[in-house]
Amino acid sequence: MAVDEIEVARKAAGGDEEAFVALMQLHKEALLRTALAFLKNEHDALEALQETTYRAYKKIGSLKEPSYAKTWLIRIMINYCQDQLKKDKRYVRDGKSAETAVLDDQTQFELQEALSTLSPAEQQLIYMKYFQDVKIKDIAALEQIPEGTVKSRLHKTLRTLRSHFEGKGEMDHV
Repeated sequence: MAVDEIEVARKAAGGDEEAFVALMQLHKEALLRTALAFLKNEHDALEALQETTYRAYKKIGSLKEPSYAKTWLIRIMINYCQDQLKKDKRYVRDGKSAETAVLDDQTQFELQEALSTLSPAEQQLIYMKYFQDVKIKDIAALEQIPEGTVKSRLHKTLRTLRSHFEGKGEMDHV
């Protein structure tokens, strides 16, 4: 994170409303990508961005480390998206949305299917590391766990995904 981004985050955490708006603008694209990865449509992603902005504004004073502002915001977004997905599962039979059912990109569908077999914590780890390019040290700081723990969880999660795809390949050849 650039020094000026850290300063914007520091001012925002101190209650500067203009700095908060600037902070949200800086990370708007990453937040929208995160929401789209979870929610699969632009309308829901934009709604998630609004809710994340509101939640972040209410809690900005709790941002302890300004250099982790982006990670903090993404965490708020992921939590909101996971809440929405849990709520949606109550209304959609067998847990698949209409959009997921009609995806024509087979690779995307298979990836989403594989990710859905993971726990919410494992999904969050994969999204943060590979969809948002959050560094392992930043994930460790956010989760308040050692970097080695992040690495081992990531390794275990990737092994789970790999075995999911290998199992799929074997099924295709039967």
